[in-house]
Amino acid sequence: MTSNKHHTFSAPIELIGINPFVFVPESILQALFVASKKDKGAIPIKGTINGKDFRQTLVKYKGEWRLYINTLMLKNSPKRIGEIIEIAVAFDPEDRTLPPPPKFVEALKQHTKAKETFEQLPPHLQKEIIRYLPSLKRESSLIDNIAKAIGFLEGKNRFVGRE
Repeated sequence: MTSNKHHTFSAPIELIGINPFVFVPESILQALFVASKKDKGAIPIKGTINGKDFRQTLVKYKGEWRLYINTLMLKNSPKRIGEIIEIAVAFDPEDRTLPPPPKFVEALKQHTKAKETFEQLPPHLQKEIIRYLPSLKRESSLIDNIAKAIGFLEGKNRFVGRE
């Protein structure tokens, strides 16, 4: 981990919907805002939970900043509601940008309308497409889904649950 200052705190795991999370103390939030140079949108962080390293994104939901605790960060986290955990957090300046699959880039070059639409999508939707495609295990699935993505961007079909 880099020399970013880690801020430590203890907090009980709470639940919103089906999602376990902890509230981050206000003083630590302020330090993260300063380190990240922003206080809106997702803030990439890193740290430890009960001594185990994690990378996550701090997000504001329903007016409150929350650190969601998934099962990769803490085993059986949905079953541990109320448990007090030890947390250390710091801003993570490391670039988390994922490059689009080369075959998707080539397909966009061949389909001007799809490329224009993709470039006009909000960043979170671009990221959703870029993250989905490399997750496919078979080459044939990747090719099929690139075709679906191009069709979606040209207004011909649905893709990743979107019209």
